[in-house]
Amino acid sequence: MSVEGALARVIRSAADRAATADAESCELCAARVADEHPHLYDTGAAEVRCVCGPCSVLFADGAAGEGRYRLVPRRRLRLPPVDTGVLGVPVGLVFFVPRSDGAVTAQGPSPAGAMRWEVDADAWRRLAAEVPQVASMTPDVEALLVNTVRGLAEHWIVPVDDCFRMTALVRREWQGLSGGGQVWAAVEQFFRDLTERS
Repeated sequence: MSVEGALARVIRSAADRAATADAESCELCAARVADEHPHLYDTGAAEVRCVCGPCSVLFADGAAGEGRYRLVPRRRLRLPPVDTGVLGVPVGLVFFVPRSDGAVTAQGPSPAGAMRWEVDADAWRRLAAEVPQVASMTPDVEALLVNTVRGLAEHWIVPVDDCFRMTALVRREWQGLSGGGQVWAAVEQFFRDLTERS
């Protein structure tokens, strides 16, 4: 065996290990998952967990997990402008999540992660009465995602994992005190890439 052949094998082996380490796996059974894969919302930890297709079936319609894990739906629905000012949240990039217990939280991405506020439940009910799509949201796992920064008027019902992706994007791209030009360009691209799906 030549030194060159052994070196090439070591390099390939290291690259294979790095690729394996970067590959996501199901957090229930450890199987590898595709780039596009289902998620579970862990209500106890308030976190999203990656799962494979077969494991996700266990949680369809709340069949398993005794309510701790909720399958995150895939629905994305673009809405006409919604007057979220009645909810009392003074930021232009925010998502609202109704909870199973009737509470509603608003979360806005920041360089430190998501900032979180409680929203007046009566104000949310009034908004839901005016916008039937908002009333149809699945608690804990769907969000009303709003972007009115820089004159935009983006209003979507999305799975919560989209909101967490957006929060991570803002955290990664933020520079300086105001975020810099790069973060807002990335946010605008995020919204351009959203597509409706049922």
